[in-house]
Amino acid sequence: MAPSTTKQWTVEGKSGFDSLKFHDKAEIPTLGDHDVLINFHYASLNYRDLIIPMGKYPFPTALPIVPASDGAGTVVATGSRVSRFHKGDGVLTLFNQSHLAGPITSSDTLTGLGGALHGVLRQYGVFEESGLVLMPSTLNFQQGSTLPCAALTAWNGLYGIEGKSLKPGDTVLTQGTGGVSMFTLQFAKAAGARVISTTSSDAKAEVLKKLGADNVINYKTDENWGETAKKLTPGGIGCAHVIEVGGPKTMAQSLKAIRPEGTISIIGFLGGFSKDQPSFLDCLNNICTVRGVLVGSRQQFEQMNEAIDANGIKPVVDEKVFGLEETKEAYQYMWDQKHFGKLTIKIDDPSQSKL
Repeated sequence: MAPSTTKQWTVEGKSGFDSLKFHDKAEIPTLGDHDVLINFHYASLNYRDLIIPMGKYPFPTALPIVPASDGAGTVVATGSRVSRFHKGDGVLTLFNQSHLAGPITSSDTLTGLGGALHGVLRQYGVFEESGLVLMPSTLNFQQGSTLPCAALTAWNGLYGIEGKSLKPGDTVLTQGTGGVSMFTLQFAKAAGARVISTTSSDAKAEVLKKLGADNVINYKTDENWGETAKKLTPGGIGCAHVIEVGGPKTMAQSLKAIRPEGTISIIGFLGGFSKDQPSFLDCLNNICTVRGVLVGSRQQFEQMNEAIDANGIKPVVDEKVFGLEETKEAYQYMWDQKHFGKLTIKIDDPSQSKL
């Protein structure tokens, strides 16, 4: 018999992490004909999750909201007309629930989990079957929970524009050691590309090299890391792809690193805001494409999962794991930048799933 209540967190304000409230027995919605009930085992956090309770997220939010978009769990029950999943399947959540294929639309941006729609920081959740994908068979639930946002964003950054997709021999520039950057490194190396990574410490540089980075630049000691990166590319032509996570404070260097007709995919603003930043004319001066990326479609998700299985890619996961009731501590740990790779929260043990 399916459960009727669930432990869960909600964001109920914009005053910081104190806006996170824990509920011991929240009601589980009734299952519709096309719905799936999931018992979540793990969730992973993104920078977006941290800034929503701070009131700094630029996309739609509907408070109070169950936070976090990235979850992995087991199908416990299905509606009468569900055809894509069966009881016992391991599944992952789709970030924008209505973005199934093709370019993202304005209406798709109104279906983001953990912001506009209830997310995954709960034991049980009901989702339409269209907003889920099967978990890669080569990953466990902890690893799978890291894919919906960071991994898919990286994949879209490299493969999202037809005709400008990553090719073997291309050079890719990544910034830092967050989730998107780590997945970009892994996907690029699996495709036969060269990778130049930036970081702030020698210790992190060694880990990047072990993961396959061809060159690592310390941006703390080399303020002109964009020019340095360009010089490191074959013939000094520049990078085919730059996955831009820093935002206004790093964009000028990204433009210096890009090659003619290269692509800069802007996926965040971890470096904060700045009045001193490039103008749109710099795209013309550097003859490049600069695009904003908001995760990706279900079709891209499924293609990415096939590549993960085929290449044996294992997500880089921080060794620290928090429990569901330690969510506030997890938020602070990530805010303090103590994590390396993806930070996960264990919700329910897979062996205890009530199938």
